[in-house]
Amino acid sequence: MASPERPRKVAFDAQPTVRYIESTGRHPRKSPTMAKQVFERFNGTELTDHMLEEAAQLFNENYGTWGEDPMNPMAAPKPGSRVKLSKSRLRDQYLPNNAPCTYVRVTVEDRLAGNAFACRWSHKDTIVCWVTQLVVHTDFRERGLAAGLLNQLRQDDDGIYGLMSSHLAACLAAAKAFGSGIHTVAVGFICDNAGAIMKASPIGYVKEAELRGSVFNPEDASGLVSSVYTKFFVDHAEPLEALAWVREASEWPLGDLLDDHEFLVIIPNRRRNRSRSRSSSRPRVVGLVSWDVPRESS
Repeated sequence: MASPERPRKVAFDAQPTVRYIESTGRHPRKSPTMAKQVFERFNGTELTDHMLEEAAQLFNENYGTWGEDPMNPMAAPKPGSRVKLSKSRLRDQYLPNNAPCTYVRVTVEDRLAGNAFACRWSHKDTIVCWVTQLVVHTDFRERGLAAGLLNQLRQDDDGIYGLMSSHLAACLAAAKAFGSGIHTVAVGFICDNAGAIMKASPIGYVKEAELRGSVFNPEDASGLVSSVYTKFFVDHAEPLEALAWVREASEWPLGDLLDDHEFLVIIPNRRRNRSRSRSSSRPRVVGLVSWDVPRESS
């Protein structure tokens, strides 16, 4: 029997904390007004079966669809069908017993609007925080929730942040939450550290991913820069459309996106000393309630 969820402390912030990120499409989606947002953070050991069921449902309904495997076009799953993840696989794949894990979720008017999983391990006496999953419901995208979830994952002792994703919105949100924007992502740092960091990972698909791109192999002429070969044939139609739009508007340092590949983002925590000095004088906030404010017109 699943144990009941424990009540979480919630802190009210007098100042609006809603942040927005650039849209990754030419035609922004009309989303419901977000009158109230609640961010909650849990240790991996605190997750109940019910919470995992909700997380799996959010993933299954909003992550993406399968593409076609050119090496085996008749293989299951069927192209166009939803990528799905069971509760048990979610626990096994994203919550290893031998490493500390964190789960963050955001609800909007008591509706689960997004969540993120992260796992931590050590690399050369440095704590690596790796985002293993980031999902925002399609009704609540382009509202800054992805960056807000990642900000809630941050800890003062984190030294490096990592993410593998074919979704540009996830990469943009990580660069914003953990760094100073996508244009500042240092591919040289990724080149120097990715191999050793990922081989030390307790997450199987991270440890086994193959590094691809010109940053790792100067002779690579595929158009890849910082990517991993994951053999994960998710459909890339939407990410490729977003990539074309982003490249028109700004610099994109991670290169092209090929089938069965994902972008690789690794960012050093340059805010660590500053966040320590700020956090030393205030209590840890495990929940956050904020009210939406109108977007300023440009």
